[in-house]
Amino acid sequence: MEKEAERTAGGDKENESEGGEQPADNNRSEDAGSEEGERGAEEPVVSLAEVLAESEELEKEARAVLGGSDHERCSYAQGAVKRQALYACSTCTPPGEEPAGICLACSYECHGTHKLFELYTKRNFRCDCGNSKFKNLQCKLLPEKATLNPANKYNDNFYGLYCVCKRPYPDPDDEIPDEMIQCIVCEDWFHGRHLGEVPPDSGDFHEMVCQGCMARCSFLWAYAPKLAVPTVTKVTPAAEDGVILNVEETEEVKKENGADSQMTTEEEKLVQNNEPSTSSGSECSKTVKNEASTCILEELQARQYLKKNSATFWPHNWRSKLCTCKECMKMYSDLEVQFLTDECDTVLAYENKGTSDQEADRRDPLMDTLSSMNRVQQVELICEYNDLKTELTDYLRRFADEGTVVKREDIQQFFEEFQSRKRRRTDRMQYYCS
Repeated sequence: MEKEAERTAGGDKENESEGGEQPADNNRSEDAGSEEGERGAEEPVVSLAEVLAESEELEKEARAVLGGSDHERCSYAQGAVKRQALYACSTCTPPGEEPAGICLACSYECHGTHKLFELYTKRNFRCDCGNSKFKNLQCKLLPEKATLNPANKYNDNFYGLYCVCKRPYPDPDDEIPDEMIQCIVCEDWFHGRHLGEVPPDSGDFHEMVCQGCMARCSFLWAYAPKLAVPTVTKVTPAAEDGVILNVEETEEVKKENGADSQMTTEEEKLVQNNEPSTSSGSECSKTVKNEASTCILEELQARQYLKKNSATFWPHNWRSKLCTCKECMKMYSDLEVQFLTDECDTVLAYENKGTSDQEADRRDPLMDTLSSMNRVQQVELICEYNDLKTELTDYLRRFADEGTVVKREDIQQFFEEFQSRKRRRTDRMQYYCS
């Protein structure tokens, strides 16, 4: 999961990044080669297929990240929202000031001309916009707000700094290409090379718990040999430091990635004692599952496992296999990680909900227009639409057949000619009255 970068003023409301257009090869015929070469030198061009593909991908990302958030109403009235898209305003709360987070709607309405840091999503957060942390700004959407939101949690992300190295993203001084991965416990973002282990391929794991959170939630090490996605290569020899063996010295330690790590039937029953969630990821299980009759964690802790100075990587549905006995639920509460037993808390669940909600709410503007017209107007509009679609398809097919790119001037020329042909057809029409 790659970290979305800082969003600046004037950005699109769907948070689509303004990726620079890449110059494409000009394959026009020799007759037009010279002219097109001059035009291509003046401005970068992209193929129609590239534009459509990029637009579709950006729209998909925007629906996933922002779909669960309201872009018109401040989320403050909802209290601490379970998960929402958040931003930090470096214009209103620069380094040295108290950190603050604002919801999607306030980022548009109250901070539209400010410099914002995109925080992706965070859990259990209440919008700060206009409270006492903002010295000279009142929220335009909900002016009456409490002075502070004491339950909110903040980190260096609110100042545009990430990872243990506390660097910005993107980092102009970092020439090493690296993926940023979010820890599902502290919700900070980390460079892959700063996690103590080389992360598995991004498609092999679903969630990551960073080194610091693994040290705080050390009980997860008992689950790691059976549930975590194995890593192959250490980042540095220093990653070996501080390895703690949690078994008696006389016992033989099993190799994590060896054949002995395969689950026996008894072990499978042990970690799968809780009700599993759906495998599709489009739905999630209830926050509190049926209480386990025996403590799964206690059984696992009696077996061999290692504590390392590294992050861990977890597959889909791993949360459903955590113990939910009374003692473990109290431990989660004491560590403030109760959300680990809630699969609706995952970013994937949030993105799936946002995507499905957006798809359900999306309406065809053509059908909306047709529904407001009488029968004659509907027929006329459909005919005009079909004419435009047919002529535009034929026009663009020429570019596809020649392997050339479509430029702004080409589209302008098409619509000018289309309007001209339409006027000629209208002028030749004869009207009769009875």
